[in-house]
Amino acid sequence: MSVSLTPGSLARLLGEWNVGAAPAYRELADVVRLLILDGRVGLDVALPSERSLAAGLGISRTTVTAAYALLREQGFLSSGQGSRSRSCIPSQGPAHAGGHDGALRLSGAPGLAVPDGILDLAYASLPASGEVVHRAFAAALTELPALLPGFGYDALGVGPLREAIAARYTAAGVPTTAAQILVTSGAQHALNIVLRTLAGRSGTKVLVEHPSYPNALDAIRAAGCRPVPVSMPAATPGGTGHSGTAHGGRVHNAGHNGPVHNGLAHNNAGGWDLEAMEAALLQQRPAMAYVVPDFHNPTGRLMPDSQRRRLVKAAAASGTVLVVDETLRELNLDGAASTPMAAFSPAVVSLGSLSKSHWAGLRTGWIRASEPLIQRFAAARTTLDLGGPVVEQLAGAHLVNAMTEPLPDRLAALRENRGTLVELIRQRLPGWEPEWPDGGLSVWCRLPAPISTALAVLAPDVGIRLAAGPRFGVGGAFEQYLRLPFTLPPEQLVTAVLALRSAQDRLEASPQLRRNLSSPPAAAIA
Repeated sequence: MSVSLTPGSLARLLGEWNVGAAPAYRELADVVRLLILDGRVGLDVALPSERSLAAGLGISRTTVTAAYALLREQGFLSSGQGSRSRSCIPSQGPAHAGGHDGALRLSGAPGLAVPDGILDLAYASLPASGEVVHRAFAAALTELPALLPGFGYDALGVGPLREAIAARYTAAGVPTTAAQILVTSGAQHALNIVLRTLAGRSGTKVLVEHPSYPNALDAIRAAGCRPVPVSMPAATPGGTGHSGTAHGGRVHNAGHNGPVHNGLAHNNAGGWDLEAMEAALLQQRPAMAYVVPDFHNPTGRLMPDSQRRRLVKAAAASGTVLVVDETLRELNLDGAASTPMAAFSPAVVSLGSLSKSHWAGLRTGWIRASEPLIQRFAAARTTLDLGGPVVEQLAGAHLVNAMTEPLPDRLAALRENRGTLVELIRQRLPGWEPEWPDGGLSVWCRLPAPISTALAVLAPDVGIRLAAGPRFGVGGAFEQYLRLPFTLPPEQLVTAVLALRSAQDRLEASPQLRRNLSSPPAAAIA
């Protein structure tokens, strides 16, 4: 079925687009382009006619005509019959365009390589854990000949990897057998299998935290499901946020009211609104709930066990399957204790991956669930693929069996990077409010004004790539937030923050933006 945007729908996605940093037609084209690259406007979607969009935005038709013409020239709109044009991606990539228009256009684009000379802050991912990964593949190659007589198809995954994953869950207090594990090509693949099995009907409701992981939101929408967002409380100094001063990954208490151990502050106040989640489960009765309780992406929060118990109980009462993304669980920067969600109920479905702990290039993930559900997932999986690469799975078994080998050094480096980034933000970007993460790979920042998309549009001009805050929400929310990964080395973090300062300075030079900065946000931000 053909998909089209109404003027009102596109206006909501655009948000505060006309900030005066460039001619209006250029600003309009920039933001529409970013919406397409971010996936918030899908491909082959009909945009409003020039006349109707001009009326809806209260601007001249000439401005819209010029913006659409620029987008067509750069390959982001295709001409259709009448006055409707459809979104697309340039076949040669957008980098052929010069200057401001060309450099931008990979900003935050999912799945697209970053151009040379651009620091990538759109992805929160680490390089491979070097020698550890190489050694695992060398061992896998010696084991491969024993499997070559077989066909190589296995929808559940190779036995050694499933057994290794099951043993790790058992050691964490969640008794698990290999029959309860299905190996996937990463956690995103796992989520798509789960969605196809549990929420395959169009319009099915899926509860999500708000903000949430962008690729999960994309998968939910692509499956035809309807996200039911439940806002997470905003961080407050002395609560879930951190108000101390960070140096080299260590925190010196400066007004933080939470517990402090050896100079290290932890966010134990609890960053989920369980009353709101319970109410949404009871009233909406979604078929599925997708949550990230372990170093939540993008906020980095860790859900306390007391809230985990409440959430499991509420999901059971509403008949909702609770799907828990544990991809970041190993990146526990401060050693905080927590219990895997599956320990509280056998009905919980857990998703895991080696992408964040070892390397995204491994494309090795898994689903842990009851045996009957695993069989249903395996049946659904065969409509997508017939199994994963065998060598990668054999290597994955070695990595899972020796999970702790690369982690101490990686966690130490991440702690240093976290402290460096938060301190740089405080020194160079006054007015920004970074939330101190318990773990994971990124810092969630509240901005002094709803300028997230504008920053993302200007970012390539100053040498960086960003994912705008609305990528992490539903309906254009989080225009006043930005996720900043601390996966780059400290010297590159310095360069990145200076670039952010430069981009903000350019926006502040606009009289229109100065008015935005001096007045409350146009819409409430969760």
